[in-house]
Amino acid sequence: MLTINTILLPTDFSRSAHDAFEMACSLAGQHQAKLLLIHVVAPPPPPPLPYNEAGMGTIEEDAVTAVEQLEELRDSKSTLTIEYVLAEGDPADEIIRIADETDADLIVLGTHGRTGLNRLLMGSVAEQVVRKAPCRVITVRHEDVALRSSGQHETATHA
Repeated sequence: MLTINTILLPTDFSRSAHDAFEMACSLAGQHQAKLLLIHVVAPPPPPPLPYNEAGMGTIEEDAVTAVEQLEELRDSKSTLTIEYVLAEGDPADEIIRIADETDADLIVLGTHGRTGLNRLLMGSVAEQVVRKAPCRVITVRHEDVALRSSGQHETATHA
């Protein structure tokens, strides 16, 4: 039987990451494992474009917002042991580094489901993590993305 003591959950606070959070919480509860939330703040773009002129806040502002969101996630599942880490750098590299340093048994990772040119230009953090991770990886795709890529469409009704 697979022993899971530490589950790593990288998050960018997207819908896919939320779905991955729910799965990771379920697995952590089943295995009585610690859940380690990770958010990676990307470094500022290279000159000549200053960080805040690239349409983003400062690294410090982004970090404060990320910590608040990580604490909200942690507090939403008070029955589980949840810790969080805020890192700066390349998301895939940081996820792999932290997984290695914490001896993670499993990484649960949301994926945006990009394909074609978007994937080629943007790269895929999930793909890099799956290839290089020191442990098992489960990728979770948000249901809306899965429906779109299968040709199905979800109908929304508004009250």
